[in-house]
Amino acid sequence: MGAKWLIVADDLTGAADCAIAFAKEGVAAAVGWGDCAEDTGGLPPVFSYDANSRGLTGPDALARHCDVLGKLHGEGTALFKKVDSTLRGQPAAETVAVFEALRSRSRPVLGIMSPAFPATGRTTRDGRVHVGGEPLEQTEVWQREHSYPDADLVRVLATAGIEAEKVPLATVRAGAEALRAALDGIASRGDRVAVCDAETEDDLARIAEASLPVRSNVFWIGSAGLAHALAKATRGEAVGTIPTAVTGNGALVVVGSLARASRSAAKVLSALPGLRHVPIEPELLLSETAVTDRATLVDRVTAALQAGEDVLVEILVNGAPDLALGPCLADRLADLLRPAAPHASGLAATGGETAAALLARFGVNGIRLVDEVEPGVSLGLTLGDLSIPIVTKAGAFGNENTLAHVVRRLRTIRQEGKLA
Repeated sequence: MGAKWLIVADDLTGAADCAIAFAKEGVAAAVGWGDCAEDTGGLPPVFSYDANSRGLTGPDALARHCDVLGKLHGEGTALFKKVDSTLRGQPAAETVAVFEALRSRSRPVLGIMSPAFPATGRTTRDGRVHVGGEPLEQTEVWQREHSYPDADLVRVLATAGIEAEKVPLATVRAGAEALRAALDGIASRGDRVAVCDAETEDDLARIAEASLPVRSNVFWIGSAGLAHALAKATRGEAVGTIPTAVTGNGALVVVGSLARASRSAAKVLSALPGLRHVPIEPELLLSETAVTDRATLVDRVTAALQAGEDVLVEILVNGAPDLALGPCLADRLADLLRPAAPHASGLAATGGETAAALLARFGVNGIRLVDEVEPGVSLGLTLGDLSIPIVTKAGAFGNENTLAHVVRRLRTIRQEGKLA
C-alpha cells in the first residue's frame, strides 16, 4: 500500500519509536516538532510529530492536538495517535482531538486501541495495561507518575467522554474475519474506541490485519508495538545505506530520565573502557552563582569528545527528586552542553524531555529515522544545523546493558562512516 501516515505523539522518544517502525520496513520516515507543523511541504510518507504535550493538563493537551491535527492532517492520510504504553500524559484528552478532526466524515469514527508493546514487557489483558506481567498500578512507573485512577482503558477513555468497548484476547485470536466483524460491530454503534487485548506481537499483527486497509473514518491508538504491526502490514522496499562522517571524536550520551532502567544502564556504561563519566548535581544547573563551575564542566566534556572519548553526562538523583524541576533541569542541561555539540560524533539521550531540550538547543529540527538498536531504542540522523547519528530512548525502556549497546553501535558508525 502507498498510504501516507501521520503519527502524533506527546513526546519525542515516542514519536521516534513509532516512526522507526515504518523506516525499518523501507518507508521513508522522519520526526519533527515545533515550527515544522507550519510547513507541510516535502514531508516524507511517514511523518511523526512530537506535540510535546506529556506535561500538559487535559484541556491544554486537547487544544495542542487540535491545533497540530488542523495543520498536519489531510484527506488520504492514515492517522496514528501514539500514546504512552504506561498511560502517562493525557491520552484520553488527546484522543478526543482525533475524534474532532475526523468527525466531519459521513460515517461514525472508530479508534482502534492497543497500547501493548510486548517487546518491552507491556501487554493489554482484559482491557487493562500490564508491565512485566504485573498490573500497571503496581509498578514503579505508576507510583512515580500517573494521570488516572487506574489502568482500565475503558474507564481511562471515559474520563474524557469517549465511549469504548473491550475486544477480548479470544476474539483477537479468533481469526481475521471474526475480529473484523467485532470491530465493524463496535463501529456500527457510533463514534467509539475498540480496546483490543494483546499479549504478543502476533496479537498486534492480527489487529493490524483486521483493521486495514486505511479508511477515512478509522484511526489507531497505541504505542510502538502497534506501529510496528501496521508498518509490517504496509511494507515498502529496503532503504539504502546512509553515509556519515568518519571521525575520531567521541559520542555524547545524556541521561536525564529518573527511570530505574536508565540509571542502571548508566552505571554499567560508566565502566566501559574509553568512556568519560561526568555526573552533574542538579544544584549546579539551578544555581545562579555557579557560572564558572558550569563553564569548566563543559570545557571538560568538549575536550574529552575531541580526544575521542565517549562522554556520559548524567544528572544525579539524590533521595526523592522533585518532578516539577524536570523541565527546568532539561533546559539548563541543554544550554550547558550546547557548546560541546559540534564536537560530538553522535548523540544518545534517554527520556523524551531531555532529548527534546537538547535537540532544540543544538539547532536540530528533525530526525530521519533509520533503524532500531533495540526495541524502543531508535537510531537516526539529525536534520538542521547539526547532522550526526542520534539514538533516542524512553527512560523506562531497555535494560542495564542498553546504553553500552548504544555506545558500541555509535562507535561502529563513526568508524565505518555509514548509518545503515
